[in-house]
Amino acid sequence: MTEQELKALRRDTDGLLTYEYLANHIGECGPDEIDTLIENMEHVDLTGQFLASAARYLHAIDPEGYAPAIRTLVAYAIDKDREHKYLPDLLHALYGPDCIKNAESLSASDDNFRRIYKRLYPSNII
Repeated sequence: MTEQELKALRRDTDGLLTYEYLANHIGECGPDEIDTLIENMEHVDLTGQFLASAARYLHAIDPEGYAPAIRTLVAYAIDKDREHKYLPDLLHALYGPDCIKNAESLSASDDNFRRIYKRLYPSNII
């Protein structure tokens, strides 16, 4: 990522520009650049929309290889998505269609799952 590209991304107003850069340059980005993009997105994405989309995108490409980035994106998306617009899709995309049936074991092994589940199903005990 060039300094000029980074300057342009820092002018991003909602996270879309940063998400598009990530999607269009994923094969060229090293871990440090991905971290920079995530931090930029975290500052400008007020709703968690693009943070959640980026987590789903990286998970679809390589869930193990991008695991640290995915965990960070999901944690930020949980904090930002106050209206729970993006969390349901994120939950099923990352943890599978049967994740609700496996909520107890997933909650015990994955803090982000537990946090999403508690926000979406606050009255359920896990």
